[in-house]
Amino acid sequence: MKDRPPSPGLLLGSYPEKKPFHGSFAASLKRSLQIPFSALSHASAKSYESFVSRVAAHEPKLAAMPDAGMRRRLRELRALLSMHGLADALMAEVLAVVKQSCARELGIRPYDTQIIAARIMLDGKLAEMATGEGKTLAASLCVATAALAGIPVHLVTSNDYLAARDSASLRPLYASLGLTVGAVTQALGVDERRRAYACDITYVAARELVFDYLRDRATGELARPELHHRVARLSGRTPGTILRGLCMAIVDEADSILIDEALVPLTLSRNALQEGRFERHGEAMKLASKLVPGQDFILDRRRLSVELTDRGRQKVEEALPGLGQRCNRLHGEEIMRHALASQHLYRRDHHYLVRDGRIHIIDEITGRVAPGRVWSQGLHQMIETKEGCKPRGETATAAQITYQRFFPRYLRLGGMSGTINESRAELFSVYGLKVVKSPPGNPCRRITLPTRLYRDRQALWKAVVERVKTISPSGRPILIGTDSVADSEALSRRLQETGLAHEVLNARQDQREAAIIARAGQPGQITVSTNMAGRGTDISLGEGVAELGGMHLISCQHNASRRIDRQLLGRCARQGNPGSAETLASMDTPLISGLFPERVARLAGAEGLSHPRWLVALILRLPQWLEESRQRAQRHEMMKQDARMERESLIHG
Repeated sequence: MKDRPPSPGLLLGSYPEKKPFHGSFAASLKRSLQIPFSALSHASAKSYESFVSRVAAHEPKLAAMPDAGMRRRLRELRALLSMHGLADALMAEVLAVVKQSCARELGIRPYDTQIIAARIMLDGKLAEMATGEGKTLAASLCVATAALAGIPVHLVTSNDYLAARDSASLRPLYASLGLTVGAVTQALGVDERRRAYACDITYVAARELVFDYLRDRATGELARPELHHRVARLSGRTPGTILRGLCMAIVDEADSILIDEALVPLTLSRNALQEGRFERHGEAMKLASKLVPGQDFILDRRRLSVELTDRGRQKVEEALPGLGQRCNRLHGEEIMRHALASQHLYRRDHHYLVRDGRIHIIDEITGRVAPGRVWSQGLHQMIETKEGCKPRGETATAAQITYQRFFPRYLRLGGMSGTINESRAELFSVYGLKVVKSPPGNPCRRITLPTRLYRDRQALWKAVVERVKTISPSGRPILIGTDSVADSEALSRRLQETGLAHEVLNARQDQREAAIIARAGQPGQITVSTNMAGRGTDISLGEGVAELGGMHLISCQHNASRRIDRQLLGRCARQGNPGSAETLASMDTPLISGLFPERVARLAGAEGLSHPRWLVALILRLPQWLEESRQRAQRHEMMKQDARMERESLIHG
């Protein structure tokens, strides 16, 4: 019965989900003991090779079968799946049918490695697939098989663009299998979202999914007895919830969503406008401009935090009357920390964009604008004041959850990524997910050139321009990855001054993303991008480019995790194509400059530093290792706080 398909019904109720786990000493101890052993969870895919043979055994018969005959057999298989669940023998034939449908409807024949990845995910594990091995199609094989078994499946993506793109491109495949597919994006209203979730397969960005779940909880519908929901269904009334429960999810780019984005709690807010608040922001910004760094306050640029000194606290206390009658000392210090952070730490075109008179947060992982996201506790309004934007009303928290608390509530959970190996211990200890490496279909032909470090960004941009001038005449396309909108535009200006035609892809060009990516692999094309070109995109090489040596990639990024840096490198030499990549970085990036003194940067000299390689690796990797450790601890603490908040809400609710 363990493979019985989870779906809404008499057995699991109208809104199936795992009950939240609120923690105990024994469970906390068990989790702690699992962590050192979870590195062993990187299992081998060899056990799945025999399954591929069983799938292949069905193919000759299916290839000769007309469409009508395949539809009849599919109806029989669906009935068997609903009775017996995801049994191994049934899945082999179902995947063979789906594979044949891919060939007929999409003109694509899935590789064995994609079949293996689909089977891994159906087992409730994470499949590590090399970049360019076809994760999108592998995921479709998996979700189609689960949906044919009657399981409502959520295919979780990192953004709306991917949810809309993939659901549309794969719709013919799902339709041929008798399955419905929907896509949830930010623009949809409640009724449209409900219809999309009512489909057999729903593509949805992680944030939209979690907020819809929080909205369901906020309505109080989930607290009603099951009999109420059954009576409502029988009477034909519209359900009070948006989702149908948390039956099964397949998480695309699992490390990005489950690890990197787990640092940001998802908060459903309500308006909480406080009288005189906007005036206090203006007064706080005036006072903040008079405080002296190092004397009145200390900045932590890596953590984006401010600490007031005793002298600074004294000045804030003296200024309290100007901050409003209802502002006490602690509240005044909090306002001042936000004012100082907005002035000294949060940078325009790096942390946020100003567009149409509004502040839009840039997601540091994806490089895209994060729709609807706001900084909490008045920081967002302080940055609006700084930029002269019309302040939006302040908000109070109505409900909150983290990805670490949300995704374990699914009855079945799986996923995939190309850069997941380094995080397998945390994924196992937090989500209970094991990682299995899927074998590559094609050997990687990427040539990786030595890394070179430069003293500052000015020297870096000069070196990048010289590299572009050297490579571009060959006709090879060049993709350059930068850390931020500001960096991409600074490099763009350098290229323009040199007369090098190019395209820029950052959060300002989000509406043109697909068109820019479509041209990035054409002969002679030069593209400057932020992390937007790092995930979920497949840059196709133009005619004759492979013969020239493929795409050349220049990474100027230095992210908090080496794994995120590697995501960009995966944009070239995909699917067995040739290509080359190199990393050129500057020592004035926050991670490096925050750890090493100025005299280390002087080692770069005029030509940059590439040897000894161990020193270059130390300068780049040590700050990342320390930051990864800090973020792991932060995620663990956030998860504990989230559990504590939920326990308290149950006690007082």
